[in-house]
Amino acid sequence: MRLADPQATEAFGASLAPLLRAGDVITLQGDLGAGKTSIARGLLAALGLAGEAPSPSFAIVQPYAPPEVRMPVMHVDLYRIEDPAEIEELGLDEARSDSALLIEWPERAPGWWPDALALTLAIEPDGARALTVAVPAAWSARWPR
Repeated sequence: MRLADPQATEAFGASLAPLLRAGDVITLQGDLGAGKTSIARGLLAALGLAGEAPSPSFAIVQPYAPPEVRMPVMHVDLYRIEDPAEIEELGLDEARSDSALLIEWPERAPGWWPDALALTLAIEPDGARALTVAVPAAWSARWPR
């Protein structure tokens, strides 16, 4: 899929909101500036977040909960994680029981979320984004065809 500009990238994120359920994981992979946080911002805005969601680069985990959003979401940025063992300390497995997880830089945690909706963004020469989506079995019945 081609996302022409930042607005299209956020709009794609917003389109995920009606499909999202507690326990879901969406991974966002791509180079710096590829649009990972834009997809997360679009999704969070569609879930009711007022204002722009900050990038969780320094906090690592940015939680959102009702009434701020219609369902609990953990926005996670693993960019600064150097050892996958550090991920256990974040409490994401426990959070997943009642929250959705948005994971940026999932390649820092290989094998952690094999059932995730995996989104990969690449920057095109003209500045657009090429989006590749790997749809797991848990999403297949609700994924638009």
